[in-house]
Amino acid sequence: MEISLIGAGNLAWHLAPALETAGHHINEVHGRQLKHARQLISNLYDARTHSDLNFAESPSQLFILAVSDDAIESVCSQLVLPEGATLVHVSGSQSLTSLANWIDIYSDVPVHTGVFYPVQTFSREQPLIDFATIPFCIEASTDTTRQLLIQIAQDMSPIVYTLNSEERLRLHMAAVFACNFTNHLLAIAHDLLATNNLPFDLIRPLVAETLAKGLNTDDPASVQTGPARRRDQTTMGRHLSLLSTQPDLYSIYQLISERIQRESV
Repeated sequence: MEISLIGAGNLAWHLAPALETAGHHINEVHGRQLKHARQLISNLYDARTHSDLNFAESPSQLFILAVSDDAIESVCSQLVLPEGATLVHVSGSQSLTSLANWIDIYSDVPVHTGVFYPVQTFSREQPLIDFATIPFCIEASTDTTRQLLIQIAQDMSPIVYTLNSEERLRLHMAAVFACNFTNHLLAIAHDLLATNNLPFDLIRPLVAETLAKGLNTDDPASVQTGPARRRDQTTMGRHLSLLSTQPDLYSIYQLISERIQRESV
C-alpha cells in the first residue's frame, strides 16, 4: 500500500517504520515542523517531505492523520487529496462521524474515511515499539475501507478489533485511567520521596510487582492491598496528617482510599 503520513510527532515516529517493516511504502511525510519530518524520513526507505497539505498529485492511496485531536479539523480544512483516497485518523476519542463530516465540508472530491487507532503510548525518546504486541482498533465508513484497514493492521499485529466510536471513546477513557493517571501517581510518589531525600529506587520493585499482579489477573481489584483495603484507619490517618499542608494530595489520597474501601465490601 502506498501511504502518506500527515504529522511527524510521537506516534508517526513509531508507526511509519512499522508500516514499512510490514511491507507498505511511505511516500511522503508532512509535518508542522519540517525538521521533525526530515528526522522521520531519515528512518524510512525513500520517503520525502511534503511541504504543504496539497496531496492532489500524490501516488498514495492511504493518508494517515497522525496529529493531535484538536488539529484534525484544521488540517482537514486545508487538505487536498486525490479522488477516491482513504483518510484515517489515529485518535482514541475523535469520532469517525466528525472526520467524515469535515471531509464532506472541505473536500472537493469523494474520500473514504476511517479510524486506525493503536492502543499504546508513544514517545520519540523510546526505542521503536514492536507493534506485534499492540491492539489496533478499526472503524470505517464502508465495508471495503474497513477490510482494507483491518488487513493493514493485521500486517503489523495479530490483535485487531473493530469498534465503533462510542466503544473506542470508552476504551480511551479507561486507558487514561490506566496509563496517564497511573504515571501521574508515580510522579507524585517520586516527588514525595524526593522532598524527604529518599530515592525512588526504594519503591521500584514494589511498583513492578504491583503492576505485574494487576496485569496477570482477570480482575485487578482481587489483588488490591494496602491500608485502605485492610481498613487500617490508624495508618491512613497518619498519612493524611503528613499531607495536611498539601490539600490536593490530601483529597486524592482520601478519595481513592474511600473508593477502595467501598469496592472491598
